[in-house]
Amino acid sequence: MTAREAADNEPFVAELLFTDGLPAMDDEVGYRGAVAARAAGITYRQLDYWARTELVEPTVRGASGSGSQRLYGFRDILVLKLVKRLLDTGISLQQIRTAVDQLRAAGIRDLAGTTLMSDGASVYLCTSNDEVIDLVSRGQGVFGIAVGKVLREVETELVAFEAQAPDALDELAVRRAARSA
Repeated sequence: MTAREAADNEPFVAELLFTDGLPAMDDEVGYRGAVAARAAGITYRQLDYWARTELVEPTVRGASGSGSQRLYGFRDILVLKLVKRLLDTGISLQQIRTAVDQLRAAGIRDLAGTTLMSDGASVYLCTSNDEVIDLVSRGQGVFGIAVGKVLREVETELVAFEAQAPDALDELAVRRAARSA
């Protein structure tokens, strides 16, 4: 079954037979902000700003007041790294917001086969080689980011870090509970 057929077949769920130590891409576990920032290659300040401005919000657990810890899922970290790559190429934050919205709206399951292309002003979401060739042949494509390559980079970065369940208490919450008891 091809990836395209799998995407069209709702009950099909792709699972890895061998993980080779790669982190679980489970939507129920997450990574703390500092880990997410390090894996994405951004500063914690950027991470915080992007969460507050709703560019990339944590999907596992959002901040719910002073002292609470955000937990970012694997896909969140992937999007953070893609945003960083787009910023590094000189794309405006406004155009990046549009690209992130396109990714969310497309709901693409096979991110490994996706390429983000840009002509320096706009970002295009290409899901097939034909779309990439068409864009380049029109003279519009200036650069491309293969999402699959970025996905593997994020996997590699996260191997060293332990994921957390969203209901796990963070260190600060444990200290507060100990003091109040």
